[in-house]
Amino acid sequence: MTLLPVLMAGGSGTRLWPLSREQYPKQFLKLLNERSLLQNTALRVSRLEDSAPPLVIGGDAHRFVIAEQMREIGFDQATVMLEPEGRNTAPAAAVAAHYASTHFGPQALVFLLAADQAVENTPAFVAAVEAAAKVAATGKIVTFGIQP
Repeated sequence: MTLLPVLMAGGSGTRLWPLSREQYPKQFLKLLNERSLLQNTALRVSRLEDSAPPLVIGGDAHRFVIAEQMREIGFDQATVMLEPEGRNTAPAAAVAAHYASTHFGPQALVFLLAADQAVENTPAFVAAVEAAAKVAATGKIVTFGIQP
């Protein structure tokens, strides 16, 4: 069974202004270390067992920065899917599910996550996702939450 990490990298760049701008939203910024939030997320999901290379979903206006940031960390195999217009999570989830089923079969698991999250404890993250994947493999939908 394949786990497909889907990095939702859309965004309008309005929530972290003035650092984040329309053409360069926060997921592309290097806020925590020498890598962007998107790059950190891609590297974090690469530690998951049985996972496919990530599918990155982002806006057409950001296609070059997404491709360049993935290339910088050696993720040339990542698939980038472009949205003609941002429509939030539900359409991205539907497209990701269709992509996963088409490319990896109907038993593939889709792991949707925002590309702009900061996770300090990567081993705990990996353990939580792998435990969730076992539950999801039984036909359940699993969600994660954090205390704000």
